[in-house]
Order: sequence, then C-alpha cells, then structure tokens
Amino acid sequence: MRWIDTHCHLDAPEFGATTPSQRARAAANGVMHCVLPSIAVTNFEAVRALAHQNSDSYCLGITPMNVPYAADDALSQLTAAVQRHHGDPRLMAIGEIGLDFFLPELCKSPWRERQQDFFYTQLRLARAHDLPVVVHSRRAVDPILKALRQVAGPGGRWRGVVHAFNGSLQQAQAFTKLGFKLGFGGAVTYERARQLRTLATELPLDAIVMETDSPDMPPRWLYKSAEQRAAGEQQGINSPAELPRIGAELAALRGITPEALAAATTHNALDAFPRLAALLAADVARSTPSPLQETS
Repeated sequence: MRWIDTHCHLDAPEFGATTPSQRARAAANGVMHCVLPSIAVTNFEAVRALAHQNSDSYCLGITPMNVPYAADDALSQLTAAVQRHHGDPRLMAIGEIGLDFFLPELCKSPWRERQQDFFYTQLRLARAHDLPVVVHSRRAVDPILKALRQVAGPGGRWRGVVHAFNGSLQQAQAFTKLGFKLGFGGAVTYERARQLRTLATELPLDAIVMETDSPDMPPRWLYKSAEQRAAGEQQGINSPAELPRIGAELAALRGITPEALAAATTHNALDAFPRLAALLAADVARSTPSPLQETS
C-alpha cells in the first residue's frame, strides 16, 4: 500500500529535531508522499526546504488564524514568493487558506473582515497562477462557498482540498460539485464523531483524500483527556506515520480493504493536485538505478 498525506506540518516546532526520523518512519509505513502547507510568511522557506529534502511537496499561503499577526505587506510577500517559485515542480497549491469563525476573537472586527480580504486575495492569486487551493474551514462553509463561486465565476471549478472537512453531506456535495476533494484524518477514528463517520461512508469514494494535519488532529490512540494530562500523561504527537492506521479504520467503516482505500485516495490526490503525478514520476525515475548503474 502506498499512501499520500495531503496535509501535514512537518516544520512544526513539536517535531523539532525529530522531523527526519518522523518522515523516515512514515515512509517505512507506506506513506510515499507528504504535502506541506504553509501557515504564514515566516514558514514559506521552511516548508519549501523540507519538501526538497524529503522529495515531498509544499503549498504557500496564510491561514486565517495567522491573519491577526500578518504584516501589512504579507499578501505582497506571498505574491512575490508564488511568482518566484511558480516554476518549482514541488509547489502544489496556494494553502492553507480560508476562514475561521470558530475562534471568538476571529469573528469580531477587524479580524473578520481582514480574514475575508486575505481569503479573496489568495483565491485570486491561485486563479491567476492556475494553482489549486487548500482550504481551511471552521464554521464558515457558506461564506467560503460564496467566495469560491464569486472568484471562479459562473460555471467555474476548482482543484484542491477542503482540509479536515466536518460539515454536512449537503455541504460536502457543494464542495465536490466545485471540484474539491475532502480531507479526512484522525477525527474519523473517534466513535463519538458519529456525523463525521457517517459522512465518511456516504460520500463517493472519489471525493476523499487522506491527511493527518500532524502534529495536530491526533487519532484516538494518541489522544489524552484533560484528566489524563492533569495526571501527567503526555499527549501523543500525531505524525504522517499514523496515516495507514487511520486509513485502515476509514476503510473498515466503508467496508473496503485498506489497499482499495489507499489506491483510491492516492488517485484522488493526483486529481486534486495536477502537478503531483509528474513530480512523483520524476522522483521515481531519479531513485531507480539505470541498467548501466546496476552492472557497474
């Protein structure tokens, strides 16, 4: 089985010096590729460097949670970075971008309006450079759908992923109608997540991609309750290495084999990120010895 983690933050401080070993463990578990979204101007180069070091890929964008801390010229810096690296085959998308109306402070002026300004500008940037988008959405599905439709224009479609989707079936269908895939990760492993688990079985298989959002969104076997943490137990750190086990649980919910889910979600990831197929083929070609090398 070969899996693609379509959303992980290997540059996060929680990993620190363990990033190379975490990526190696993921590879040993069958995770052949990771997509590393950025969250702010300050980590653009970090995700790019990691993608090149590990034969992975990256996205450039500013998350809604980072809008309050973004400099006045942050969007100009993003535009310059996208123009500078547009020819880099490891640049997959504009992301992680979106709207977050879950955090109370982000729902108030001026941050609500600034979030929307950042989102619309980044959507237009993606459109101008023919790149997919990786969308962050918390309690903001309707305004996000409105923005996507407005920027795409009548009948316009998108490529990309709605990260950590946790909406209704109708909302899921609205996103897939626009061309998006929906990201599923550790949250689907919790029995109490009944709506999400039901959705994961009702959606067409061609709508789903896998992600960990590591080090966040831990699956149930890494999660520690507040009481456990108060008693001194440490929260487990999620990593791309957990993806195959998460995938096995999702496959069981759908009544298919993990192999079938891995194959389908890999195909879906290639559809979400059109540059990815050529990149994977080039990476395989580089890692395969030529006949001359084998006999020398």
